[in-house]
Amino acid sequence: MRYLKFIVTLVVLTVIIACKDSTSHKAGAEKAVYKCPMQCEGNKAYTKLESCPVCKMDLAMVENQNSKITEDAISDESIFNLTTTWHTEEGNAIQLKDLRGKTLVMVMIYTTCKAACPRLVADMRNIEAKIPKDKLNDLQFVLVSIDPKNDTPTRLKAFAKENFMDGEQWTFLQGNESGVREFANVLAVKYKQISPIDFSHSNIISVFNSGGELVHQQEGLGVDNKETVDSILKLVQ
Repeated sequence: MRYLKFIVTLVVLTVIIACKDSTSHKAGAEKAVYKCPMQCEGNKAYTKLESCPVCKMDLAMVENQNSKITEDAISDESIFNLTTTWHTEEGNAIQLKDLRGKTLVMVMIYTTCKAACPRLVADMRNIEAKIPKDKLNDLQFVLVSIDPKNDTPTRLKAFAKENFMDGEQWTFLQGNESGVREFANVLAVKYKQISPIDFSHSNIISVFNSGGELVHQQEGLGVDNKETVDSILKLVQ
């Protein structure tokens, strides 16, 4: 009888150890983290080995089983590192990092412009029109004023309504002079005030992934926007 008890105890211990090993192995596998080797989506990480939705390359494991996914991390190339405080057309104070999580389509304009800016606005609306309605919730179209002195939140809100750009997917930003200049430098947008109410400026529409990293730029007025639209659709799939 004593020998039988010993055998039963041994069997139970063996089963317990096997279960612990299995659980440990499973937990370790779940902690594996994969990212795109081309960093198409910045610091975005996955827990399953699959293909990058942007470039279609196989994801690579970048952390071991003791690592954790750091969803709050911001890459060095992200515009979310900029700390300027902006005011929206609704008068809300935000930083660019408050826009994270969505694909951003951004352009720099000023509301009293009579030449290039109306065409840039038309280009932005044309891009929006080519995006499926069910994808618009994953997008934010952002227009940043290069004339923060005159483009107050009140003026920006009126401009948005005048141009039928007052939906939730549209945001207008007023910053300060140094913050606007810093942001323009990041986008390689050049601008210069040539009179009290006029500016000369670059005509560039920029696309950023949800991590705030630049993935595409469209330069010019009224240009073919197929590449721009394609880059957006890849990010919101």
